[in-house]
Amino acid sequence: MVYQPTISDICRENSHSYPATAAVVDGATRFTWQQFDLRVDRVAHVLAQSGVSHGDRILWLAQGSFRFLELLTAAGRLGAMICPVNWRQPAEEMAFVINDLEPSVVFWQEEEIGDAVQAARQTAQFDAIWIQHDGAGPDDYEARVAAALSIQPPNADVSPDDALLVIYTAATTERPRGSMLSHRNLISMALLTGEVTGAAHDSIFLNSGPLFHTANFQLESLPVYVRGGTNVYTPRVDAANVLQIIADEKVTSAFLMPPTIAEIKQLNMEARLDISTLRAGAFGSMWGDDLPADTSRWGQRPGGYGQTELTGLALLKAIGPDCIGNAGRPFPGTQVKIVDPAGAVVPDGEMGEIAIRGDTVHSGYWNRSETNAARFLDGGWWRTTDAGRRESDGSVSFLGTMVRVIKSAAENIYPPEVEGCLKTHPAVKTAAIIGVPDPVFIQSVKAIVVLESGETVTEGELREYCRTRIASYKKPKFVEFVDSIPTVGGAIDYDSLDATFGGGGYPGESDITKAKV
Repeated sequence: MVYQPTISDICRENSHSYPATAAVVDGATRFTWQQFDLRVDRVAHVLAQSGVSHGDRILWLAQGSFRFLELLTAAGRLGAMICPVNWRQPAEEMAFVINDLEPSVVFWQEEEIGDAVQAARQTAQFDAIWIQHDGAGPDDYEARVAAALSIQPPNADVSPDDALLVIYTAATTERPRGSMLSHRNLISMALLTGEVTGAAHDSIFLNSGPLFHTANFQLESLPVYVRGGTNVYTPRVDAANVLQIIADEKVTSAFLMPPTIAEIKQLNMEARLDISTLRAGAFGSMWGDDLPADTSRWGQRPGGYGQTELTGLALLKAIGPDCIGNAGRPFPGTQVKIVDPAGAVVPDGEMGEIAIRGDTVHSGYWNRSETNAARFLDGGWWRTTDAGRRESDGSVSFLGTMVRVIKSAAENIYPPEVEGCLKTHPAVKTAAIIGVPDPVFIQSVKAIVVLESGETVTEGELREYCRTRIASYKKPKFVEFVDSIPTVGGAIDYDSLDATFGGGGYPGESDITKAKV
């Protein structure tokens, strides 16, 4: 039998290979890998005493903390899984996750979000053990850890394919779903990503991104973890605090978005702190001369394509030579194909749905057997519900979200392609495409168009514009001019457009063609 490691195994080995290296830093708290591994044993006993065993779920209703990482590792030691909830959500959405996941234990935070957490607890009315992680009482987290056994917990016979991390994805047509990521998923992603970003045993990563998003784990919490580096935590993003942590801890990478970068730069014009250890990463152009040039492949060619269900980015522009496709190429060991609604591969250069298989494809959604069956093709291929195209150099382009397919006679038409064409017209501000029933062709294409202020264009002109740029059968047969296009959760509300403008008749109106997670 070939050995495959778990997250717990990696922690154990790091405690031997890097005993004096800091595993976690969180304010005044600092534990070496040797100390961290011993704490994980204690935390595993706390979980076991709370009734957690193989296959059970743990909920993290809190902000960033080193305790999440030790809970993740301890859950892996028992074969359980842990879910970090979006702490910015209203109580009703938190309550949905509680009821959907049915956790054995909920670790929660009082500071800043206590009212929302308590409201969610009352709304959910689910029977779980609730432990406050930021309290100092006898039943709170640290007291329980201090009282727990320091010996290794019993062998739980954990498989690398057991789910460990559950991330709830955004949804536009229904409730979110919990994507289950296994030890294999997380370790494969971490090893492969680290080769591109340059993560190493002396890397120091600041977990300033949300724990409920795969990006923080990929860039670069887990790549640093598997290599025996240091993970630094801050509860939430505060530019002044982040700046100070980067300088004090000599942070080498951090999950920072452009608004925070701009604020840090402004603050440091006066503070003049030395942050030269930090790699610029994907936003090197924003940092300018404030940081040394990032020579890693990720720093030179950032970007790619992924989703939660793929353990983050599964295709990167940094893989292989310069490429035509905006998504780049897949990780080694990952395969991509572009398919039609029936799952058949389309020719290179044609648009279809991106399907992926490999070690970073998730185990499926928690408690969604029908959806999982619909989204997995034979051979382990995951249908992403995203549109893409294989380019002439072998790279892949991501073309947009596939919320549905329009069927015109024997031809399949994907809205993102037509929308993208319309949006290149100088008079068009934005556009959405729906299919309307057609007695002859099954469906016809209708465009809902918002014009730029002061611009004019006719229906015929837009139709001719599209005809010269995409296949003629894809051009809109009808055009409706409106002041705005409705959205849900930041995405186009196609159901509303269908109801208003007569859309319908879509082929296979199923989870595959209608839902986007």
